[in-house]
Amino acid sequence: MQVKRFFAADMRQVMKLVRDELGADASIIGTRRVAGGVELTAALDYQAPMIPARQPNPELEVELRRTQSMLVSAQADLATRVSGEKMKDGQLFANESIIAPELPASFVRPERPKPAAAAVAPAPAPARAVATDQRSLDAMRFELNGLRELIEVQLGSMAWGQMQSRRPQQAALWKRLQRMGLPAELSRVLLERVSKVPEQRQAWRMILAHLAHAIKTPKVEVLEEGGVIALVGPAGMGKTTTLAKMAARYVLKYGAQHVALVSMDSYRIGAQEQLKTLGRILNVSVTQVDPGQSLTQALEPLARKRVVLIDTAGLPGNDPALHMQLETLAGRGVKSKNYLVLAATSQSQVLKAAYHSYKRCGLSGCILTKADEATSLGEVISLAISQHLPVAYLADGPRIPDDLHVPRSHQLVSRAVSLQAPQDPSEDAMADMFAGLYQNPSRRAG
Repeated sequence: MQVKRFFAADMRQVMKLVRDELGADASIIGTRRVAGGVELTAALDYQAPMIPARQPNPELEVELRRTQSMLVSAQADLATRVSGEKMKDGQLFANESIIAPELPASFVRPERPKPAAAAVAPAPAPARAVATDQRSLDAMRFELNGLRELIEVQLGSMAWGQMQSRRPQQAALWKRLQRMGLPAELSRVLLERVSKVPEQRQAWRMILAHLAHAIKTPKVEVLEEGGVIALVGPAGMGKTTTLAKMAARYVLKYGAQHVALVSMDSYRIGAQEQLKTLGRILNVSVTQVDPGQSLTQALEPLARKRVVLIDTAGLPGNDPALHMQLETLAGRGVKSKNYLVLAATSQSQVLKAAYHSYKRCGLSGCILTKADEATSLGEVISLAISQHLPVAYLADGPRIPDDLHVPRSHQLVSRAVSLQAPQDPSEDAMADMFAGLYQNPSRRAG
């Protein structure tokens, strides 16, 4: 018998390690949560030992029976749908045989009804017994959650396999969208739009057209509208460089007398000097706003300027100073148009965290930076679409101001296509993507 332990961040990843090394015949001996992830013990040619008799625990028994009943029902329903139903026209993943029965969000023990009051109250359980039962319940919940993740992995593999066999054109389009870096939710919506198109090439062109239509860009350039414009976002996204490009772009077109720069970044070493140097080069005024100083009062002398560009500090989302900064920008006295600066090189989770941290100031749109360094534009484009953020500018290089462009939606799509990965995603990656759709029923593919 071959026994081995595996460690990964979550159950899906650790199961993939087991499949890759021990194969599909491996038996799961045990799982436990450890610091940083999940540890799983698996074996080949494993014979289960005799289980010693144990004292009954009513709470555990109720939860276990409920879970077993749901699993049996889900498997039976899936088998019935796979064998009995046909693909419905006009819907992506409309075939119920592909969609697994809906699993609950978590296996949580339901609240049991309280028994009627008895003549004699039962004696309270010893504290040690209550603590032991609670640990047992926690262990049971962990095991059930792990079982749920295993089922999701299997359902994702089944759904992807059936998609390839029954709808090969849709499967090919799924792969192309994944090569562009688009998330599963957006891919599903786009594929629903072309579910009735029989020819794959035509369907792909229509998908790109729908994607371009979903990307919003301002009808009038931000600098042309004028006013107070603040660039916000985490550190390293390129706010100061983008502000320099915008300022130089405006000076070259309208002159230096109508624009002013304001810095709220007193946290980063050299940030103030960098903006002052830019001001000297462009011959425009630079105002420094220190922490605790009123931004409204600092903007009063600049009221006659057509454009005021504000450079903000890139602070962590849990920093109290960030909350104060965003509250200031959201104030009625400032009346600033705030644009979230997002680097196209950032991961999807980083982009989402940036949006949720900075949305409280009221965002007028976003600016995409570092496009020349990115290997994919799908992640940043999908965030702009899902959060309804117009893309005001696209920065694709270090040159000031040449590498700042007013984007058009079809140009962004063309660039995203040109950056798509050269190879199709692996079968495991596609199965994991489908499995992820089962975690949230509202995100399922169809």
